[in-house]
Amino acid sequence: MEFKDATAMAQAVKDGHVSPIELVQASIDRIEELNPSIHAVVDKQYDEALARATAIHGADKVFGGVPILLKDLGQNQAGHLSTSGSRLFARYKSRQTDCFVERLESLGFIVLGRTSTPEFGFKNISDSSLHGPVHLPWDRQRNAGGSSGGSAAAVATGMVPIAAASDGGGSIRIPASFNGLIGLKPSRGRMPVGPSSYRGWQGASVHFALTKSIRDTQVLLKNMQVCQLESPFPLPTLSEAELAFELARPLRIAYCLDSPIGSPVSIDAQQAVLEAVEQLKNLGHQIVELAEFPINGIEVVKSYYLMNSVETAQMFDGIESMLGRSVTVDDMELMTWAIYQSGQTIPAKIYSKNLQDWDLYSAQMAAFHKEYDILLTPTVADVAPLHNQFQLSVSLQQDLANMASFSMQDQQDLIWEMFADSLAWTPFTLFANLTGQPALSLPTYETATGLPIGIQLIADKGREDLLLALSRQLELLDFLKVKAL
Repeated sequence: MEFKDATAMAQAVKDGHVSPIELVQASIDRIEELNPSIHAVVDKQYDEALARATAIHGADKVFGGVPILLKDLGQNQAGHLSTSGSRLFARYKSRQTDCFVERLESLGFIVLGRTSTPEFGFKNISDSSLHGPVHLPWDRQRNAGGSSGGSAAAVATGMVPIAAASDGGGSIRIPASFNGLIGLKPSRGRMPVGPSSYRGWQGASVHFALTKSIRDTQVLLKNMQVCQLESPFPLPTLSEAELAFELARPLRIAYCLDSPIGSPVSIDAQQAVLEAVEQLKNLGHQIVELAEFPINGIEVVKSYYLMNSVETAQMFDGIESMLGRSVTVDDMELMTWAIYQSGQTIPAKIYSKNLQDWDLYSAQMAAFHKEYDILLTPTVADVAPLHNQFQLSVSLQQDLANMASFSMQDQQDLIWEMFADSLAWTPFTLFANLTGQPALSLPTYETATGLPIGIQLIADKGREDLLLALSRQLELLDFLKVKAL
């Protein structure tokens, strides 16, 4: 059975051409065939999925009978494993189902299991010590990316047509780029939150999915979006007409080839943007090259790391309370320990000022979008990295293990050093997380060796409609190069 995307699959169920149980069994067979060599799926719930497929009436559901995988981080299901890629939670089962997952199930999706993620989603690659590395389907010496690497590899290999994901600094868009998929990070407040968490990373983290078509992205967004008044960041929903509108005027599009932090950007990543620029010009859009990134990249990244430190320290307070003991460096990966320890030294007044800075960055980008509809950049600076490419030096590992002995500033400097190589590989994505803007990675380019690199489109907060409309134009030109095994 071959289907273009999840929407086509759901339509086949509605038309009676295929049953949900046939779709679920086909996905199970595909997972069992490919997962041993990819390591994308880390928990399976086949019996429950088959039972649900037998009972579901798919004809009255948007995605009735369509199999899906959840990310093993912050997408909890009551009674099911939720490890967050951490040895501490290797056997932990959730006590409640998150609103995001409830909404997916209400649309008719049938959950088959969970996908691999780095420990607590801290990396742009997926290589947790609990589950091991996720292999890029196109070159298994390379990593599929993170932190939604398992979900990306599962969609790219056809295990499922669509997979749930989340993005706190690029974690949907980065693996979308590496795997040749479509990856939307919605605006802050667009997706359901709670009850386990209402402000993931102070709103920087947003749940959505990895897809193979703009149509799937649009239909999923239309049906998943909420205006959740009990949440800290309620956002008015987009109407069906807004999500489907065709552009009536040329857009003002600014593009930037240079890294916001001054790190190298590969020729291929730059070429991906330049080829997109030519296509956009041919469509009649007004294109301007920026001399520099609209906001101070290094300043924003430092602000992001400081947030991550404090939020991680708070998270471990809750973990220690649940465990009834203190955690140690042996309970977690070294990078996690370093982030946790660095959060212990940051005063509340500095953290408060840090979040105020986020508001200023958001205001700066809102002002930018009064002049330009879209910001175009590479999604990443290069193709998927090799496994162990970001290995830390022995001396740095020693410093991270002794993180508590350093001053607050020295700790933040060590955090910067710890992430320096991996950040240089993916310097373009985390800005939209801080500012709350929607950002979309599109698969438009492949290197001479067949490895994908995406382009990133960023719009003003709440303007996913612009991203979708522009993407549909590019899709109609056959400019998108969605890659499938």
